[in-house]
Amino acid sequence: MSLPFSARLKNRAEHFLADAGLLSRREAAKALESSSSDQLHGDGSNRSFLRIRHQGEGLCILVLPAKEGPDDLAESRSAWLIGNHLRHSDVPLPELYRWNAETGMLLFEDLGDQRLHDLTAALDSTEMFSLYSMVIKELAHMQVAGAVDFDTDWCWDSPVYDKKLMLERESHYFLRAFWQGFLGRESVPGVDEELEDIAAKAVPAGNDCFLHRDLQSRNIMIKDGDIKFIDFQGGRMGPPGYDLASLLIDPYAGLSREMTEQLFACYMTCLGEYINFDKEQFIKHYNLLAFQRNMQIIGAFAFLYQVRGKFFFADYISPALAALDWRLQLPQFSQYPIIKGMVSKSISLLAKQGKAGKILA
Repeated sequence: MSLPFSARLKNRAEHFLADAGLLSRREAAKALESSSSDQLHGDGSNRSFLRIRHQGEGLCILVLPAKEGPDDLAESRSAWLIGNHLRHSDVPLPELYRWNAETGMLLFEDLGDQRLHDLTAALDSTEMFSLYSMVIKELAHMQVAGAVDFDTDWCWDSPVYDKKLMLERESHYFLRAFWQGFLGRESVPGVDEELEDIAAKAVPAGNDCFLHRDLQSRNIMIKDGDIKFIDFQGGRMGPPGYDLASLLIDPYAGLSREMTEQLFACYMTCLGEYINFDKEQFIKHYNLLAFQRNMQIIGAFAFLYQVRGKFFFADYISPALAALDWRLQLPQFSQYPIIKGMVSKSISLLAKQGKAGKILA
C-alpha cells in the first residue's frame, strides 16, 4: 500500500514512536515501512489509521489527521484529552500512548479487528442480549462517570448537544443531504416548523451526561471478551437517551424490536443504579432523541455515499428509513404529518429503484 507519509512526516512518525517508548528509532523506521491499513478504516472519517507491527505482532495504531488544518488538529487534541479523561474514569477505551500537538498524530492500543458489528450475525438472541447488556452497563457508567469534571474546552466540535445542533446537523442534514441531495426532491413547505417543534421538545432532555454521539456497533470493539469504546473524540455533554438510541436503532446491527425493548429495560435498570430519573419523561425524551439520531444517520449515509463515494453506506439507508417510519407512527408524533409523509414517500421512492443509486421519480 502507499503510506500517507511525506518523507518529513515519516521522519516525525519515527521519532514519535521512539519517544513513546514503544520502539527504538531503527525499529520504528522498519515498522513504518511494513505498516499497513489492514482492515482499518474510519468509515465516515478521512483520517488514516495504520497498524504498526513489530516482530510479526500488532503493536499499536498510528492515527494521522486528514490534514494539518485547525479542525483536524483540534479533533486529535479532543481524542487525546477526552480519551485520557474517560480512561481515568474507568471507561473501557484503548490505551492512549502518545499525542503530538503539531502534527495531530496519535498512538493508540491495537485492539485487533473484532467489532461488535462483526458478531451480530453469528450470535443467537441469548448471546446477543448478553453481549449488548455488557455494552449497556458500560454505557451507563461512561455517561455518568465521564460527566464528572468534564471540561467542555476539550471539545473540538461543540461543547453540548443542543437545539442548534439538532437542527443544523441532524434534521436539516436529512433534508439537505438525503431529501434534496440524494432523492433530488424539492423542499416541502411547513417541514421546517415541524422539525423546529420536535427539537424544542427534545431540549428538556438536558445535557448533564457525557455524550459519545456515535455509539454504534462499529465503534465498539471486542478484545479478549472485553468491551472497548472507540471514536470518542466527538464527545460532549448531552442527554443520556441519545447514545442509547444510537446503540439500539443502529442500522448496522438491525436489532429486532423485541431485543431493543429488552435492552431498553436493561438500560433503565443500569442508569437507575447511578442516578434518579423520571422514567415516563425519559421515555418521551428518548423517542425525540431517537428521531433526531435517525435523521442524522440517514443524512450522513446519503452524504457519504453520494458525495464521498463510500458505497458501503448505501445498503443501510432503507433500514434506517424503516426505523424512522416506525417511530413516527407513535402517538407522540401524530401532529407532524409533513415529515411523516416525506419519510413514507422516501421509502416508496427507494422501493421503486430496488437498490441505492439514482432514484426514480
